[in-house]
Amino acid sequence: MKKWLLVLMAALLTLAGCSEKEDTKKDEHALKKVSVVLDWMPNTNHTGLYVAKKLGYFEEQGLDVDILQPGDAGADQLVASGKAQFGVSYQEGITQARVQGVPLVSIAAIIQHNTSGFASIASKGITSPKKFEGKTYGGWGAPLEQAVLQSLMQTENADINKLDIINAGDIDFFTMMKKDIDFAWIYYAWTGIEAELRGEKLNMLYLTDYSDQLDYYTPVLATNEKMIKDDPKTVEAFIAAVAKGYEYAISNPGEAADVLLEAVPDLDKDLVHKSQEWLADKYQDDAAQWGEQKLAVWENYAKWMTSNNVLEGEFNAEQAFTNDFLPKKETK
Repeated sequence: MKKWLLVLMAALLTLAGCSEKEDTKKDEHALKKVSVVLDWMPNTNHTGLYVAKKLGYFEEQGLDVDILQPGDAGADQLVASGKAQFGVSYQEGITQARVQGVPLVSIAAIIQHNTSGFASIASKGITSPKKFEGKTYGGWGAPLEQAVLQSLMQTENADINKLDIINAGDIDFFTMMKKDIDFAWIYYAWTGIEAELRGEKLNMLYLTDYSDQLDYYTPVLATNEKMIKDDPKTVEAFIAAVAKGYEYAISNPGEAADVLLEAVPDLDKDLVHKSQEWLADKYQDDAAQWGEQKLAVWENYAKWMTSNNVLEGEFNAEQAFTNDFLPKKETK
């Protein structure tokens, strides 16, 4: 009996040891749960994130990533507070946040150049900033808007006091154009492409056509300083997967569009496909690699903001962004 008990105990100890080894093995291979918060409803600015999730690029990096919509709090607030590890943000928002002591950091440029501008239905004849005079602009009530409008109008000696600026809230561009609003600020990759599909000809005045300083990064991927300090490996893994996702979207816009549509089936199929084709060569554009950011772009835009009285406080551009987590590319 004693011999039998000894054999049984030995067997149980062996099983316990195997179980511990299996649990340790499982822990080693467990995916790390993180979240990324979008800035707005899902669209082709975000395709690389959905591709990275669908094609297993996050999993390859040991991550289980939830892609979340912002809700009332907003991506910047959630990321700054640590309630989300990553978010989609904008250079202008991060610049303003940092002078207020909010520790947001841009870790990759989603699109290399600013593709936004002021759009109007062609029949309104607004073909230059000079023609803003006597018109009504529909915006969201931010001081930055008036500064940008004035900056463009000054290039043609136009008087901003002759422009009526109203807060249109969340009204979409096409609804605004049916009301007593003449033009609005849009991203061509989405609203401009939608206009094309509707057969609606637009006059589009890109910000970059009037000032190099307005060629800032919008949108970007952001995290907070604590995440960079405490868990740099996760930041590096996240960016490695996302970079691969956007590189896939650059090379395979049709397939990438289908990935986005599968994840968000309520989106318009034609709009997603045409927008994806339009954006494909704009994600990286003339940069050495996707996501790269330049110090001069951060410094120039901050100078513009300061000179136009929309930025108060000391801004350190070198602390606002980093390229350190971008995948290292082999030099030929």
